[in-house]
Amino acid sequence: MSKSVSSDDLDNVLDYLGPTPPIGHLPARGERFWVDRPEQLAHAVILLAQAHMIAVDAEFIQTRVRSQNDAHTTVPRLALLQLAIDGHCFVVDALRLADLSPLQRVLGNPAIAILLHGAGADLHVMAERELYVVHYYDLEATCRSIFGQRESSLAAMLQRAFAFHLDKSLQRTDWTRRPLPQAMIAYAARDAEVTLALYYWLDQYYQPILRLHENTTQPDTVATWIEPFLHGNPPISPEMAVAEAKAQGIIRNKAQVGAECRAALKVVKHPLRRSRLLRLIADLSLHQLVPDILPLLQAATSDERASSVRALGRLNAQSARDAISVLLQDPVADVRRAAQAALRTLSTKESGHTHPSGHPRQSHAPTGKTVKNTPAPQEEEPTLETESAWKSRLRSIMDA
Repeated sequence: MSKSVSSDDLDNVLDYLGPTPPIGHLPARGERFWVDRPEQLAHAVILLAQAHMIAVDAEFIQTRVRSQNDAHTTVPRLALLQLAIDGHCFVVDALRLADLSPLQRVLGNPAIAILLHGAGADLHVMAERELYVVHYYDLEATCRSIFGQRESSLAAMLQRAFAFHLDKSLQRTDWTRRPLPQAMIAYAARDAEVTLALYYWLDQYYQPILRLHENTTQPDTVATWIEPFLHGNPPISPEMAVAEAKAQGIIRNKAQVGAECRAALKVVKHPLRRSRLLRLIADLSLHQLVPDILPLLQAATSDERASSVRALGRLNAQSARDAISVLLQDPVADVRRAAQAALRTLSTKESGHTHPSGHPRQSHAPTGKTVKNTPAPQEEEPTLETESAWKSRLRSIMDA
């Protein structure tokens, strides 16, 4: 049964307060294979290609490179690539094998799901070796959606799912050593093996949320000017994106901006991309979308609940205060803190600065303070000065 928490205690509460499924059992360890010759890699690919899912983990090193201005910087370099399927785990020596291209047969096969825990860094170092994953699940993101950011690490999840303590003592070891000690090979293989086991646990108890985190190359059907914002780190600001789309005749007026964002909310299902869309809606001050955002306060994932709370706070949705207050009792700390911050913002704005409709009386920007340790970096709010400036320019563009 879930515990409850008052708003006064929120700053001292860090853990997940909801129920947890029964403790599972890790499967027996399968065979492990060290792969450092082309013929071994070819054999591994034959077996891997028969699987429907492959858990992948990477070990990499930081190497120094010289840039054009003669400065030195460090870049990650793939050292090992571990690939686990039922009963087998292949530890591939990426330093000795110059050609890893045979692995693209499995990593680039849309019929095979690649399982990663914290996909960003692993995808990056694999891409440096021209290995591109087209169909994958990020289990770290899935766990964050269920239990919150502070309990989404592989170690925390293995403790929760299997009461298994993950030894990370060799995490910062020297992966360039050759021959690599057997203990280090076992350490590397284990992370891929337990990632596969965690997938099965999540699939058993949290399949709907797991499916929401499926990543493919199939794009969301949204307006072209919105698409870059769904991937994070767009090359230009929302203001400039709208201005460029208007200059190209793609956008006619602000009503179209709102309509296309409303349509995108119905299409985009991936929690992180939907969170980024909510951020965009708040950035553009699309107050008319408040009714469309309100149902997301009850979304299955904590990402969407927290993002919708932040968006409603920034949009000064006074009518949402009661619904947001309910989330002070949310099982996930990220959501509780977002609700607390939004309610503080709404209370501040209510003091003589709102119109009866619930929209801001003046065109000032919301202050939207966040609470320590959350939200995730992609959800940080713009500063007052920056947000006010570009919103003023945006209004002038759309009214022109």
